[in-house]
Amino acid sequence: MTRILSALAAVALLASPAAFAAETTAAVDRTPPPKTPSLMTPTEIKAYNEGLPPTHPYYIKCRKSVEIGSLVKKNRVCHTNADWKIALEKGATSARETAEAMTSKAGTSN
Repeated sequence: MTRILSALAAVALLASPAAFAAETTAAVDRTPPPKTPSLMTPTEIKAYNEGLPPTHPYYIKCRKSVEIGSLVKKNRVCHTNADWKIALEKGATSARETAEAMTSKAGTSN
């Protein structure tokens, strides 16, 4: 009886990576969202993200930002992971260029 249980456990362990690989392959074949993520409803985003790992480039993440001048109003901004990565890179590049411009002008003043 013990041999049967250990054999079943071994088969289950060997079969689970195959099932995981099939699930990952299906997620990789996903197409980009049909419309801009910020225009999608939360229900549409949840349905689109179903089955995608949170690290997938097409996984949609939303963030809320406070509207300047308002104590209550918040804007919801949604992008795919790939779009968020591009936005972060652009922001870092812009900040770097601004810092370099300020330091180069600070050294040349009279």
